[in-house]
Amino acid sequence: MADNVKAKSDELAKQLWAIANEFRGNMDASEFKNYILGLIFYRYLSERTENYMDDLLKDDGISYREALKNDDYAEIVRGWSMSHLGYIIEPKHLWNSLIDRIRGSEFTVEDLEKAVNALTASTIGQESEAAFRGLFNDMNLKADHLGREVSERTALISKVMLRINDLSFDAKDTTFDYLGTAYMQLIGLFQSGAGKKAGEFFTATCASILVARLATSGLSEAKNICDPCAGSGSLLLEVKNNLSGHKVWHYYSQELNSTTYNLNRMNMLLHGVPYYCFTAYNDDTLKKDNFYENGMPVLFDVQVSNPPYSAPNSAADPSFLDDPRYSACGALAPKSKADLQFVEHMVFHMSEDGRIAVLLPHGVLFRGAAEEKIRKWLIESQNVIDAVIGLPANLFHGTSIPVAVLVMKRNRNGNSDNILFIDASKEFEKGKTQNVLRETDIKRIVSAYENRVDVPQYAHVAAMDEIRANDFNLNIPRYVDTAEKEEEIDLQKLTSDMKKTDEEIAAVSDSLKESFAQLGLEFPF
Repeated sequence: MADNVKAKSDELAKQLWAIANEFRGNMDASEFKNYILGLIFYRYLSERTENYMDDLLKDDGISYREALKNDDYAEIVRGWSMSHLGYIIEPKHLWNSLIDRIRGSEFTVEDLEKAVNALTASTIGQESEAAFRGLFNDMNLKADHLGREVSERTALISKVMLRINDLSFDAKDTTFDYLGTAYMQLIGLFQSGAGKKAGEFFTATCASILVARLATSGLSEAKNICDPCAGSGSLLLEVKNNLSGHKVWHYYSQELNSTTYNLNRMNMLLHGVPYYCFTAYNDDTLKKDNFYENGMPVLFDVQVSNPPYSAPNSAADPSFLDDPRYSACGALAPKSKADLQFVEHMVFHMSEDGRIAVLLPHGVLFRGAAEEKIRKWLIESQNVIDAVIGLPANLFHGTSIPVAVLVMKRNRNGNSDNILFIDASKEFEKGKTQNVLRETDIKRIVSAYENRVDVPQYAHVAAMDEIRANDFNLNIPRYVDTAEKEEEIDLQKLTSDMKKTDEEIAAVSDSLKESFAQLGLEFPF
């Protein structure tokens, strides 16, 4: 699976390069990606509308386009579209209609603007409004960098739309994280300033697959899942892919960056998640806990996350010790390293049989002071740490540091007296810019996690007494010895070889003495 995803990603990169070149010179990559992603998403919504509605209407022998022109069908079909899809796209605003207008030289950029505005307007006052509000805000079709005149903006957008129309993109395929992958490909094309921190918003595909498999091990479905630092939503989407029953009842997420908050919601819709099956917030997770319903915290079956590594702690003020997410532990993460505070938040929201898989920098495993106190609380008081897994360096865009996966379970299933350590840092495929976990690497990690036995130089099941003896330091080398063993020296053979060498030297010396004597020279040794 991981290898197939990589092949799709490589093909998409080639196609996006051609599209990005249309924008070069007009704007920075951090800006043009918003237009490309917005247009890909609009194409998806349009094709999704026609596919879905045509399927509903097939027994009536009428198409969606025809139905909206028919007084007997129009209002009913509009009602279906609102209740099932959450929006309405009129026939004249459908993607293929706009493409036909471009090819017929009848299109202006204002046609696209009207189409997008009409879509979002159709959701106002509806149950779907929150899911669609502001989704296209980053695609400013009046911006000067597209061109000062309408004709200039029309020419540029027309070229890009025709390119996007040629993308090998199937609206029915929900197995590939198209938007999230496109986002990262676009960031990487010209290594713009926005790209330096792109890893905060998108988790490398191979890491997403690994985290999702670890979090869903043995599960067929999940009532609810959550990512409190969702970025593009790639991790949440992988959870569904790796549940054996591929069933998630509701997705929850929170993301601070407004652009990637929009991308997250786009991604949910693009992957066929109905607007009423996901709840997304645009907020600072550490400061604001939005995951409450009817005054009670929502408890999640599965939580996955890739929080920003060692980011400043926005909730480091002592007043946050009154927050129920942090008060149980009685400790806040350091001001300069918020990592474990995200973990405290996630543990607070674990259901009775909840599990967590979160990517973190290695420092959280061994740093002292407040972080040591939080680790001890997680191990002794909560007893939720199930496994610590070290990954290779340079897996993520924008940072080369190696990270670890912390796997946590509320119900330890007979393993409450130990923690599994895995050192998977040496098995990967080296890429041009990033290293990649191959399918074989992922399978080995998951197999070691599920089998839970010692594997020399790879895995170790550490008893709690061993953890306590190490003062709750979880640094992987303390538990998994990966040093290559030196070859044992055979002293008897070495002595014999040395004696033989001495005899050979003596024989050569005797021969040289004779030669020197025949020449009338004094032997110098």
